[in-house]
Amino acid sequence: MILNSLSLYYHNKLILAPMVRVGTLPMRLLALDYGADIVYCEELIDLKMIQCKRVVNEVLSTVDFVAPDDRVVFRTCEREQNRVVFQMGTSDAERALAVARLVENDVAGIDVNMGCPKQYSTKGGMGAALLSDPDKIEKILSTLVKGTHRPVTCKIRILPSLEDTLSLVKRIERTGIAAIAVHGRKREERPQHPVSCEVIKAIADTLSIPVIANGGSHDHIQQYSDIEDFRQATAASSVMVARAAMWNPSIFLKEGLRPLEEVMQKYIRYAVQYDNHYTNTKYCLCQMLREQLESPQGRLLHAAQSSREICEAFGLGAFYEETTQELDAQQARLSAKTSEETGEPAEDTSGVIKMAVKFDRRAYPAQITPKMCLLEWCRREKLAQPVYETVQRPLDRLFSSIVTVAEQKYQSTLWDKSKKLAEQAAAIVCLRSQGLPEGRLGEESPSLHKRKREAPDQDPGGPRAQELAQPGDLCKKPFVALGSGEESPLEGW
Repeated sequence: MILNSLSLYYHNKLILAPMVRVGTLPMRLLALDYGADIVYCEELIDLKMIQCKRVVNEVLSTVDFVAPDDRVVFRTCEREQNRVVFQMGTSDAERALAVARLVENDVAGIDVNMGCPKQYSTKGGMGAALLSDPDKIEKILSTLVKGTHRPVTCKIRILPSLEDTLSLVKRIERTGIAAIAVHGRKREERPQHPVSCEVIKAIADTLSIPVIANGGSHDHIQQYSDIEDFRQATAASSVMVARAAMWNPSIFLKEGLRPLEEVMQKYIRYAVQYDNHYTNTKYCLCQMLREQLESPQGRLLHAAQSSREICEAFGLGAFYEETTQELDAQQARLSAKTSEETGEPAEDTSGVIKMAVKFDRRAYPAQITPKMCLLEWCRREKLAQPVYETVQRPLDRLFSSIVTVAEQKYQSTLWDKSKKLAEQAAAIVCLRSQGLPEGRLGEESPSLHKRKREAPDQDPGGPRAQELAQPGDLCKKPFVALGSGEESPLEGW
């Protein structure tokens, strides 16, 4: 991407708040479509980010920050480059600066989360835990302001007393940050507690930098005009919207809210186009459906165990097939181009059945793989055991595998980072060619569960197993919390 030299201004802006599991690329792009001026990503922890490698994804036209386990921790694209703010969780100035320098050429601003009251944030001295350590706050923010060429902001909650709150924000302003976002509730308060507009107003009256008001979704913001009313009630420069935008991102649209079905379909299209993992897509759609989760549409979503099934539940099956085929074709073209550039000798591959596929560990149950499914099928059909032949490309050290079954060879045209992944991809090609189940979530072969097997070899670079949620968890848990007054995953963002 081209280095962004534009400044990000925080006056009179409509802003998508940082929300855990919600503020991923599809939601951010949707909010921009509907009129948001600035979008924040979900809080990403510094320790996780500094392990990431920046990768230009030519298939998706994105920039990905990829963890050692191959999980994409942060994904962005040129469309949002001048309007996306990267929010980090940190308790250390030097780590914070390392992360800022890693991402600064791909984002418009850097934000430090100082308001999240959830244990996963506060236990490391991050989030709302920083509010009790002004010295650390000052060091982190000063280091970032001096060390990065992006505008730096922070997001806080108010303190028990107005005097202490004003003392803290004055100290924060002196670090040179560009703006401060204020969630108008105390650390221990939740959405059912009233937001303190008067405290935000006192902060806005005290500081010379822009103040961004946050926390109005529960009591104040149900439609577009309410955003301006909330801004006036707090005398803030801008307004940051969380839950109201999560429920329907068209809250930013001057013309009024769009029908939820339209909004969800548009969200799904972005999710497929940018290869969003289906569990995250499902979670966000559940947040939008809310009380409609027991509707026929909600039940279909509840049962979906893949991006394909989500698309089918919303009448987008053809779109899914067309888009995934286009992405596979693009990957194949890029792989072929890479092969040409390496100057490798052409092999005689006549008779090899090929497809552009990759093995994604997250799409399969913990104990099931395509290789297992293929082996089981060969045993049932009394065929010889599959034979895998794998080669490594010298230039980039990627792998490609050919599997031979009943004297027919099968191969993925996409190269993989490990021998194990390449073999799994070859097995998928064989299974799909034969119209056989490959063990994906929701379609695994029952015969694989009839005998006890050892767990398959785990790919050390594969996504973590805990990323997979049990069916239904993504739909049910958030709404029990929101309706009962218990803590929600989104609290404090």
